[in-house]
Amino acid sequence: MSRILVVDDEAQIRRFLRISLTANGHAVLEAETGAEAVALVRAEVPDLVILDLGLPDMDGQEVVSAIREIGRVPILVLSVRTGETDKVEALDRGAEDYVAKPFGIAELMARVRVALRRSPQESRPAVVVAGGVMIDLDRRVVERDGAEVRLSRREQDLLFVLARSADHVLTHQQILREVWGPAHVEDTAYLRVYVNQLRQKLEPDPGQPALIVTEPSVGYRLRTDGG
Repeated sequence: MSRILVVDDEAQIRRFLRISLTANGHAVLEAETGAEAVALVRAEVPDLVILDLGLPDMDGQEVVSAIREIGRVPILVLSVRTGETDKVEALDRGAEDYVAKPFGIAELMARVRVALRRSPQESRPAVVVAGGVMIDLDRRVVERDGAEVRLSRREQDLLFVLARSADHVLTHQQILREVWGPAHVEDTAYLRVYVNQLRQKLEPDPGQPALIVTEPSVGYRLRTDGG
């Protein structure tokens, strides 16, 4: 049974999430302030944190950073803030995912399942399967429908960065920093070119990508069979 910490200052939201999460087999901890959330993460080490950004004592973005200083517990942000800046900041600070309020419970439970599969307690899989694509991270081999795909070194680096965080959104800046280095975090044109090249080689229909999915104004997500 996974233990999930729900951080929201609205009692109705906490109650709704408690009922929904409990019905799906999870144990629920609750906090209504940022300080209480950080203390519970330190004391209870939950498997996942569902965090609202609008807290009474501190901004939720600061809570993301504070939790990241403690450890790698996954953070799913749940917020009425739908602006690009807020999403990018939360992801850059270390959140795994971002869901806007109002939300559908089916979508939220799907995001929870993905976040728990990527929990730091689990070992990272050496092989990632996404549709007909197999990505072997250790051997640095990529196959599509059983045939090896030839990728340039840069294409391979980009794909492996996405694969290591499969089913999670990576911001443009996160990807650029990993693949091109800190001096290129604003060079999104590079990223678009190489994403398009990967889609041409890996997607059944590059014009309707189902593998490397665009998160508008934020970044990209590698969608696996389980995500």
